[in-house]
Amino acid sequence: MGYKTTIGLEVHVELKTESKVFCGCSTAFGQEPNTQVCPVCLGLPGALPVLNKKALEYIIAVGLALNCEINEDTKFDRKNYHYPDLPKAYQISQYDKPVAKNGYLDIEVDGKIRRIGITRVHLEEDTGKAIHGEDGSYLDFNRSGVPLIEIVSEPDLESPEEARLYLNKLKNIIAYTGVSDVKMEEGSLRCDANISLRPEGTEEYGNVVEVKNMNSFRSVKKALEYEEIRQAELLDMGQEIVRETRHWQETEGYTFSSRSKEEAHDYRYFPEPDLVPMSISKEQIERIRESMPELPDQKKERFVSSYGLPVYDAEVLTESKELASLFEDIVASFNQPKKVSNWLMGEVLRLLKDGGQELADMPLKSEDIVELLKLVDNDTISNSAGKVVFEEMFKTGKKAMVVIEEKGLKQISDKEELVALVRDVLNKNEGQVNDYHNGKEKLFGFFVGQVMKISKGKANPGLVNEILTEELNRLK
Repeated sequence: MGYKTTIGLEVHVELKTESKVFCGCSTAFGQEPNTQVCPVCLGLPGALPVLNKKALEYIIAVGLALNCEINEDTKFDRKNYHYPDLPKAYQISQYDKPVAKNGYLDIEVDGKIRRIGITRVHLEEDTGKAIHGEDGSYLDFNRSGVPLIEIVSEPDLESPEEARLYLNKLKNIIAYTGVSDVKMEEGSLRCDANISLRPEGTEEYGNVVEVKNMNSFRSVKKALEYEEIRQAELLDMGQEIVRETRHWQETEGYTFSSRSKEEAHDYRYFPEPDLVPMSISKEQIERIRESMPELPDQKKERFVSSYGLPVYDAEVLTESKELASLFEDIVASFNQPKKVSNWLMGEVLRLLKDGGQELADMPLKSEDIVELLKLVDNDTISNSAGKVVFEEMFKTGKKAMVVIEEKGLKQISDKEELVALVRDVLNKNEGQVNDYHNGKEKLFGFFVGQVMKISKGKANPGLVNEILTEELNRLK
């Protein structure tokens, strides 16, 4: 029997503010445990929260970027539950009046646009962090009170691959707004997924399973693929899917049950009495809208229209804010957009992938790449030699000319020197020259290869072709 998959995602994004959402403590990552705390984020009696204005502006910006309605009347609520990393025994969050709601983002699936609804975007405080070791468990409250936004999608995703595409697009949009560094490895972007299966042709959703503990987009896709198979096999055997929360085991590649949904907490939401309801004015919304940076889809359209790039190139380059900026920095000094695009999509992305690195890890600046491209363009080195040079630059941070001199890769473009090389090849291959003149024109490539061989690949290919044509005509 065939089944239809339905997926909804809950994404938490840590905002890049300098201080926490309800107090003045620093949000710097990686500090000594419990060194960035105060009575407010520790939940001590009598400590009162004060909203971080920048956090509110950031969530409005995200809401606008996700095509949401911004609630002009919004408030905070207490989400009550008991857990060791929650010092107050409640979390300040939002329930029925989030800052943003009813948005969407578009993803491209098999050449078609799929619109994925955004139910809500709300602002809340992060919890502390439990650290478990052989000698016991410890609590670090540095993260307690760090501002989070939660982005909840509609159940519109129909496959694990669509979920991955959605997350990529969402991460990219948020990165472009500048409100977060969206680094999953540092916990500033986290994702939980809800997945259900139902028989094809039926309308009623199946029982929902929540999947947690996924620390990369690849993990999200793999966990959902596992759940699709697991649930389909159970349904094929006539068994009911248990409504539960499951955790993804990355190293073994499976999910395991952690708790039943029937045992889920009743959070007993009620309005936060220490924070007054907020009014967000139309003027404030419009001011933030006008200050919004160019978003990925807008940049992609501009790359096509202004630089004449193919749509595919524009999509690849704008998938990363940093890569798009690098492209424009290089084009500003080397105005050959397609050549720049080819180098970035080919050499730069290949070397980053091979090394498991991010663009920020590359030791080169835009001007270093411009220097190399100009040397290739003016035939100082060949295109193939340029790739060798770039790889060495990428690994060592050395300048292009330094690598060229060290490796002896400077291209031979002196015409007299090349004429001598060409004549030497033709003199040593008189039989092939006669065959060429008798109609075997494919031997032209043989002659080029011989010149490149004796020049150790340094001969300027364009000049070699030109001189070879002249010399062959002379010998008719």
